[in-house]
Amino acid sequence: MGRRTHRRDERRRALPDPWPPDARPPDAQPPDSRPSDAQPPESPPPGDARQPGGHDYSPEADRPLRGYLTTLAAFGAYNAGWALAIRRRGRSLPERPDPRDLALTAVATFRLSRLLTKGSVTSPLRAPFTVYEGPEGPAEVSEHPRKGGPTETLGELLTCPFCLSVWLASTLTAAQLLWPRLTRTTTGALTALAAADTLQLAYTALESRAAHPEPPPS
Repeated sequence: MGRRTHRRDERRRALPDPWPPDARPPDAQPPDSRPSDAQPPESPPPGDARQPGGHDYSPEADRPLRGYLTTLAAFGAYNAGWALAIRRRGRSLPERPDPRDLALTAVATFRLSRLLTKGSVTSPLRAPFTVYEGPEGPAEVSEHPRKGGPTETLGELLTCPFCLSVWLASTLTAAQLLWPRLTRTTTGALTALAAADTLQLAYTALESRAAHPEPPPS
């Protein structure tokens, strides 16, 4: 053991000193002053457990990729369930969608996604998965997902109207094939609600402009 330590010390002393004696910084150590028990730096762990395969997909941001994969699998199973129900009911797919149904479904998806992900009145449904930040607009709030595991993934889904719209559009499209009259009534009501919201915002803007008119150009 002592002989190996002596040889290691001799190899360290044989290393050339990169600094001339009069130009060595105060914090630089000569090669022979390095501790004999110095260990090489530990290699980083073989990947974040949250990232499938341990690859460096987001080295500067912690992304819940496993949660996203679970969500994709759940979305596929959800649509497969709808497809099975449609097949068992003997419903056939239309050659082309009705433009009126497309318009109703689009507006209803927009309005329902905003209501579920941003609405003040629906915040109790999101509270287990989100953290309140503050008001964001008329009857809407801003929230961010709670960190950690499935809670974070569900929180992202429930605070993102674009993400939830995919689920809602699939639901309304499948429901249109199974219960067309009920679905048209529902999408029609949501479309009317979206139109009423637009009128409310326009009326509020007109009131504000009337109360605070712009000065005439000089």
